[in-house]
This record gives sequence, C-alpha cells and structure tokens, in this order.
Amino acid sequence: MTELLAVALHDVEPRSFSRAREIVTWLADRGVDRVTLLVIPAPDLHPIGARAPGLAAWLRYRVACGDVVAQHGLVHRASARARWPRSAVASWQGGAAAEFPGLSPEDAARRVATGLRLLREIELHPRGFVAPGYAYTRALRAILAESHDWFADVRRVCTREGDLRAPALCLGSSTKLKRSLSPPLIRAASRATGELMRIDIHPADFDLPGHVATLETLLRRADGRKPVTYDDLSSKQGLGLPRGPGQPPGPSLRGSGHDEGSEAAAGVRSMPFA
Repeated sequence: MTELLAVALHDVEPRSFSRAREIVTWLADRGVDRVTLLVIPAPDLHPIGARAPGLAAWLRYRVACGDVVAQHGLVHRASARARWPRSAVASWQGGAAAEFPGLSPEDAARRVATGLRLLREIELHPRGFVAPGYAYTRALRAILAESHDWFADVRRVCTREGDLRAPALCLGSSTKLKRSLSPPLIRAASRATGELMRIDIHPADFDLPGHVATLETLLRRADGRKPVTYDDLSSKQGLGLPRGPGQPPGPSLRGSGHDEGSEAAAGVRSMPFA
C-alpha cells in the first residue's frame, strides 16, 4: 500500500499572503507538490476578495496547479465563550482563534454558509472545512455533514465514506510553553504515523527556527510518501486507506462526531497545538 503525505497550510489570509507563497515554494523544493490551503474567508470581517484580489488570484492559480482550498472558519476569531470546562479546552486548542465554541447552532450555520459564499464569489469552491484551532462543537459537525464533503479534526479526517484516523502533526507558537514543548512532542509522534501522515504548517512556524527545523525533520521522515490533498482523501481515489473501526459503508459525516464534552476530552488527550 502506498504511504501518503497530506500537508495543510493554515491561516491563509491577506496578512499571511507573502509568507504563504514562500511556504508553498519551500514545500515544492522538498518534493511536496500538492498542498491543502486553509483559507480564512473574512479575517477582521473583511472578505478577502475585496481586500486582497492578488491573494484571490494566487489561490485560483494554486488550484490550477493541483493544490486545493478548504474553508477555515469565517473570521478565525472567537466572539463567544463556551461554558466551563469546554471554554478551557477551547482556549488551549486555539486561544482567541477558537471561533465556534460558545456559538448557537444558528450562528454557527450562518458563519459556515457566509464563508462558503464568500469563497465561491471569488471562484473558489472548497469541498472541505477545518475549524480554527480544531475547536469543534456537536452542532458544527452536524452542519458540516450537510455543507461539505469532509472536515478534519486533530485525530481524523471525516468524510462521507468514513473516518480516516491519522493525527495531525501540528506545532504550537501561541505560548512559550507550546513553543518549547511542541517540537520534541511532534518529532516523537511522527515516528508512529501509519499509512497517512498529516503535517500542519502555520505561517507563524517560520518565525521560529526550531519549528522550521522540526518541519524539515518531518519531511525527511516522509520521504517516499505520495503527496495528496485532503480532497483526494475524501474522494478515496484509489488510496485504499483503512477507515475507522466500525465505520458504515455509506455516508458517515453526521455520525463521525462526538458530543461537545467528549470532543473536549479528546482534545486534551491529543494536545492539539495551535
């Protein structure tokens, strides 16, 4: 069975545009020619189409080159506060970027729909979604089961054909503790990846030499793996990856989530750095 590598570049928006281009080139120089770009549709409530037409044009170009775009929330910033203990976990997961915990189902649905519309208006058609900070709620999972072909959390990629269980190797830069702990933890975790290896990259990683060195190590360990996008994973294009235990043969996005409390506990166990 072919071993696969799925690289996701987080937080693509006007302020990170220059860095995002550099990272895509850096990856191509290391043999990674297919990347999933996680795009924030309206950072600071400003749609990227109007604010940064150059970024929109570059994203369309990257899609033409084989990359894919996925929706990364709407504004990538929290505007509500969940009840404790979920609020504590959301803070650890994404800090001020944990957009969805604490929102009503109606507000979450509006944000998902608005972000999707804004991306389609600039001729981008995301099939997938990644919640900022990997901070999901039960309501958000149910919404995404209807609106998108896949969504990814820190432990799996949830598709209509079942779950692909693979932890995201994600460095942390938002606190001193994460900056110091995440590189050795991620290097250790990378030794235990299976058929699918997921590497997450944030623009902020390239401000930290230790993070860049860790990403270099991960890519060396991924040498020989076939680069794929998350859209490839969702459509199961001959990838042959095993699904999660007990997965039904048909659509399973709606049943792949957990309630908000169990997801919070899973987040603590998995230590999702963001």
